[in-house]
Amino acid sequence: MTRIIADISISLDGYVTGPGPDNGLGDGGEGLHTWAFSDDPEDRRIVRETTARSGAVVLGRNLFDIVDGPKGWNDETGYGAGEVGKPSFVVVTSEPPASVRTSDLDWTFVTTGVRDAVAAARERAEAASARSGKDLDVYVMGGGITISSALDAGLIDVLTLHLAPVVLGGGTPLFTGGMPHTLTQRSVTRTTTATHIAYDVPR
Repeated sequence: MTRIIADISISLDGYVTGPGPDNGLGDGGEGLHTWAFSDDPEDRRIVRETTARSGAVVLGRNLFDIVDGPKGWNDETGYGAGEVGKPSFVVVTSEPPASVRTSDLDWTFVTTGVRDAVAAARERAEAASARSGKDLDVYVMGGGITISSALDAGLIDVLTLHLAPVVLGGGTPLFTGGMPHTLTQRSVTRTTTATHIAYDVPR
C-alpha cells in the first residue's frame, strides 16, 4: 500500500530554513541537513531506506527553484545521490518553469494545488511499485508550506521530522497556525547529528 509521507529537516525552534536569502536555505540553514551528508551509520541507513522506498516525491515551487538552480542538485547532492534509482518528482506550482536544468529527472508540474499533486505522485508511485514488485511510497519533501498544506488537507499518513541541533532564530516555520493535529509517535532514532522522529497521522 502506498503511503504519503511528509519528510523534512527542522531546527529546534521550528524552522525549515534560516533567515535571509542564503541559497534558499537562509543563514545557517545548511545546518538543518548535516545529517543527510554525515558518516553516521544510522543517518546513512535512513537516507538509504528513504530513497529506496521513494516511488514519487512532491515539492513546492520555491524548493524546486532551489534544487533546479545553478547551485542545486547534481550527481553528488541530488535526491538519493549515490543510492539506487531516482523517483518521479511532482511540483506544486502556479505556472510551470520555462526550462528545467535537471532535465535528466522525471518532472511533472501540477498547477491545481497540493491535493492534485499528491494524487499525481500516488499514481506514479503505484506504477513504480508495479514495475519493481515492491511497495513504494510518496514523499512530500517540502518546503514548509507544501507540507503544512498537505497535512491540513488530510493527505499525510506519516510525518517524519529530522530534528537538527541548531537554533536559527528565524526563517520559514513549518507550522504557521493551521489546523490542530494530534499525532501518534511511531519511532525515534538518535544519531550524532539529528533526532529522527516519525509520527503516524490519524485521518
